[in-house]
Amino acid sequence: MLENINLKKKLSREEYKQCLPDLQTRLYDLEKACWDQKVSTIVVFEGWDAAGKGTTIATLTQRLDPRGFKLYPVTEPRTYEQQRPWLWRFWLKAPNRGEMVIFDNSWYRRVLVDRVENAIAEEAWKQAFRDIVDFERMLADDGTVLIKLFLHISKKEQKERFTAIQEDPLEAWRVTDEDWARHKKYDQYLAATEEMLELTESEYGPWTIVEATSKWYARKKVFDTIIAAMEKRLGADAPPRPEESNAPRRDADLRAAMETLGGGGL
Repeated sequence: MLENINLKKKLSREEYKQCLPDLQTRLYDLEKACWDQKVSTIVVFEGWDAAGKGTTIATLTQRLDPRGFKLYPVTEPRTYEQQRPWLWRFWLKAPNRGEMVIFDNSWYRRVLVDRVENAIAEEAWKQAFRDIVDFERMLADDGTVLIKLFLHISKKEQKERFTAIQEDPLEAWRVTDEDWARHKKYDQYLAATEEMLELTESEYGPWTIVEATSKWYARKKVFDTIIAAMEKRLGADAPPRPEESNAPRRDADLRAAMETLGGGGL
């Protein structure tokens, strides 16, 4: 599956910079509309180390109203969390009505990192697939928009990015021995990822594979995917798109609105 993805898709920086203000403004408008209509949204970011999840999330949230979303980076469970059902910590992070929640890594850690690194028994990660499907169905049945993104790069691209990061004195700390160890197991993670995508794909929680070799292309596709899902869920309640694009002016208007927006709403 993943080996057949065209990772050569590109978008120039100039094209990206031209469309970014429109994308950010549209997402802000949809965030406000979802708040008004009490529509909750979950955005799940999964993908390879160094695929650009963090920088994409930073761009995605740059123009959002911080009162309308929460961001949760997910690492291994803490000791007290291990004493409870494994999805318990994610239920606590489910969005309130109208809120957007973004997961930088998620419950899929259990069937990827924990599985490949033998952190849990085979029976546990196999059961996790069923738990995840049930969990996501309950969220969707409650009206939550579920958007799942997997940022995909090749093993060669990942190695090149790790090397480039390590050569920068200010950024070298970002690449750890654990990152390199996982890189050596790229093929194992690839097989686990393909099974994960197959077993957790659903009508209410579809996966979107984001070709992330070009960071400009990846970011635009992420915006497009989230915007489309929110518009579909809102239907007639989605705010109309402006007939004519005036990106610089609207971007300035958005900045001003975020600075002056008072209480009583998002």
